[in-house]
Amino acid sequence: MVIALILLVIVVALAFWAVAIYNGLITSRNGYKNAFAQIDVQLQRRFDLIPNLVETAKGYLKHERETLEAVIAARGAAVAGLSAAKASPGDPAAMAELAASQGALNGALGRLLAVSEAYPDLKANQNMMQLTEELTSTENKVAFARQAFNDAVMAFNNKREVFPSSVVAGMFGFAPAALLEIPAEKQAQVREAPKVQF
Repeated sequence: MVIALILLVIVVALAFWAVAIYNGLITSRNGYKNAFAQIDVQLQRRFDLIPNLVETAKGYLKHERETLEAVIAARGAAVAGLSAAKASPGDPAAMAELAASQGALNGALGRLLAVSEAYPDLKANQNMMQLTEELTSTENKVAFARQAFNDAVMAFNNKREVFPSSVVAGMFGFAPAALLEIPAEKQAQVREAPKVQF
């Protein structure tokens, strides 16, 4: 009778232990999904600013139609990439698609802003200055949201990989989550110090 009672206590303790680990994994997974929702908010803001930026520049950049069309096309691809990532935050393929589409959009916006430097009237336009400032502010918010997401993904991945959580994670199919990283070809541009010429 005493042995049966001890075994019952051990089984109940193991069940509570497994439930606690499972709940911790769920909480951690929900944490990175919430962090992705913050990226979604900032990227939507960015996507909303881009048509206004293009419309403001359109009147001045009549000879730069390809640049404007490239920005609009890149925005469309980035919106599609965000939609795929929203459906499955943390999925490696979705995160890679989102990162690639954001990299292409960053390149197209960079070309637009570089071209706008050659047009003093556009550069001095109040709407253009305000939109550029809002876009820069939004880019900073995206960077902070991406860092928070990556931190949450790392915490989840650590939790699912350490023993004994790895046993429970394996039993219930908790797959690793992917970080949202800057594409390799864009990392050099981001890390490179800007060139200032007078």
